[in-house]
Amino acid sequence: MSNTDRLAQLSQAGVSIWLDDLSRERLTSGNLAELIRDKHVVGVTTNPTIFAGALSNGEAYDEQVRELAERGADLHAAVRELTTTDVRNAADLFRDVYTATGGVDGRVSIEVDPGLARDTEKTVAEAQDLWKTVDRPNILVKIPATEQGLPAITRTLAEGISVNVTLIFSVERYRAVIEAFFAGLEQAKANGHDLKGIQSVASFFVSRVDSEVDKRLEAIGTDEALALRGEAAIANARLAYAAYEELFASERWAALKADGANPQRPLWASTGVKNPEYSDTRYVDELVVAGTVNTMPEKTLFAAADHAEVVGDKVSGTGARAQEVFDKLSAAGIDIADVFLTLENEGVEKFDKSWAELLDTVTGQLDKAKG
Repeated sequence: MSNTDRLAQLSQAGVSIWLDDLSRERLTSGNLAELIRDKHVVGVTTNPTIFAGALSNGEAYDEQVRELAERGADLHAAVRELTTTDVRNAADLFRDVYTATGGVDGRVSIEVDPGLARDTEKTVAEAQDLWKTVDRPNILVKIPATEQGLPAITRTLAEGISVNVTLIFSVERYRAVIEAFFAGLEQAKANGHDLKGIQSVASFFVSRVDSEVDKRLEAIGTDEALALRGEAAIANARLAYAAYEELFASERWAALKADGANPQRPLWASTGVKNPEYSDTRYVDELVVAGTVNTMPEKTLFAAADHAEVVGDKVSGTGARAQEVFDKLSAAGIDIADVFLTLENEGVEKFDKSWAELLDTVTGQLDKAKG
């Protein structure tokens, strides 16, 4: 089987393939266009870490940085212009995909400043500003699913803005995200927005769950604990999908759907495998189910193209078996609630650190351009 066929199989199984990366180099070299054409890539996600890496490597941004320096742009304005330029150009590149899929795919995500993750009001304001600044119908504004992010998600959707909810780790928090999504659409309708034009995905993080749980299982060290390594992340994602099926079978959703609403698709994020002992396509092969998104770093995308094993739906109807895994984890001594709290806090901190690195990088580039 050719590698294109493997990705075609994944796409035909109903999984939208998105690339978890964006840079000026990808755009100007034609690389992203090639991935759209040859690798069935139908969307892109970004985050502060991705932008920090892109802006610190190569010379692709030099010309725009010089222009910003000459205009006397301050640091935050410069970062905003550099990142939104990439997202706008990527959105234009995906416009044909967006049109062909009726607005479902062809999406490009951009995240609010992670330093605002615990501030509802500022998150809403920045989400609105990003939406207006990029000014493309096929972007998604990323909002972290912190407790303070939940009302921000509702209020942003209520303004007719499409949202990618990010940093979801627990099924409990995912249920709250879906509730926030429903409330946002209900308010959007009351505000006079056409629900057909609003899209949303819920980014459920996968590999980081195994990394954290495996570390704790190895610290416990019993045979029962060690036998559970590598089981938590897939089980967690499958429990999330069971929650999705349950809540999107509700009368509340039926009423929204009748008004033209699109479902909030589950998106499998953090699908790059961290443990070399596991198959590098593990979080692709085991999470195939129609109506979902898998956003992959390039390394995982190419691995999936080469040797993914797409054998049909591996998620529907697996909730009970997945719960058994979590029961065993609890019995082995894993504090599940603490795992998810740790992962959320680390996720916010990592993106905040990357944002600080991004600011430092742009500061240095602006100073160099001025000098």
